[in-house]
Amino acid sequence: MSDHFARLNQPRRPWLDEQSLKQEFLKLSAETHPDRFHQANETEKSAASRCYAELNAAYQCLREPRDRLRHLIELELGSKPKDLQEIPSDLADLFIAVAQVSRDAKKFLGEKAAVTSPLMQVQFLDRSQEWMGQISSMQKQIAARQAALVERLRSLDSDWMKTSAEAEARPRLLVQLEEIYRLMSFYGRWQSQLQEALVRLMI
Repeated sequence: MSDHFARLNQPRRPWLDEQSLKQEFLKLSAETHPDRFHQANETEKSAASRCYAELNAAYQCLREPRDRLRHLIELELGSKPKDLQEIPSDLADLFIAVAQVSRDAKKFLGEKAAVTSPLMQVQFLDRSQEWMGQISSMQKQIAARQAALVERLRSLDSDWMKTSAEAEARPRLLVQLEEIYRLMSFYGRWQSQLQEALVRLMI
């Protein structure tokens, strides 16, 4: 398994400074960008392209908190974090609300598509605005939860660095990091679902 942290000269930890990460990526990628090797032989060109692709993949992974967390857990445990098959009880109401508004919006869009009367289309336009307001409100709720998770991740990063030499503390922290990863996955899926409905309402 490739170690994206090592590839970008970053410490293996839950939180990374986004600006420092970007600067390191730009520095390393400038050295291996395929444009610098246009006069090189095919072997050198191929090696440069491969190196650049690896750097890009590492950067894309580490710049996103959820992907970085998944990669860190994979490196530490030697396997991917397990996905939960059931929604945690404290998220059940939110999950039901997201599913309901997505279903209702889809039904509304079906009704809207069947309307040909200009007068009725105007009425549907007003209702579209109402639906967009509901979905935006729900997205804000989820975004607030996502922001709280990011803050929790930053806090755990501090503990992670303090216990870097204490092997017995790592399993406890990894359990917490896996929980954050799963929650980030849930919220990410729900945001995508709501955004899809929002885009369709805008058309």
